[in-house]
Amino acid sequence: MGGGTDVAMHAAGITLMRGDPRLVPAALEISRKTYAKIRQNLFWAFVYNLIGIPLAAFGFLNPVLAGAAMALSSVSVVSNALLLKTWKPKDLEEHR
Repeated sequence: MGGGTDVAMHAAGITLMRGDPRLVPAALEISRKTYAKIRQNLFWAFVYNLIGIPLAAFGFLNPVLAGAAMALSSVSVVSNALLLKTWKPKDLEEHR
C-alpha cells in the first residue's frame, strides 16, 4: 500500500509538479485560459451545428460538402485548443 501522496493528489484542486508555491498563480492562469478555450470551442461548435444541420437536413448542403465542413469544424476546434501550448507564464524566468 502506497503513502498518502496519491490520495492527496486526487483530493487537491491543484497539484504542483515542483515544490515552489510561487507557481500557483501560473497554474491558476493556465486553468482560466483552458476554461476560456473550452467555452470558445463549445460556442463555435454550437454555432456551426446550429447553421449546418438545418442546411443539410433540408437539402441545401451537398452531403460531401457537409461532411467536409464537419471535419473542418473538428480540425478548427483541435487547432484552437492547441494554441494553449504556446502559453508561457508571465514571470517564467523568476520561477527557475
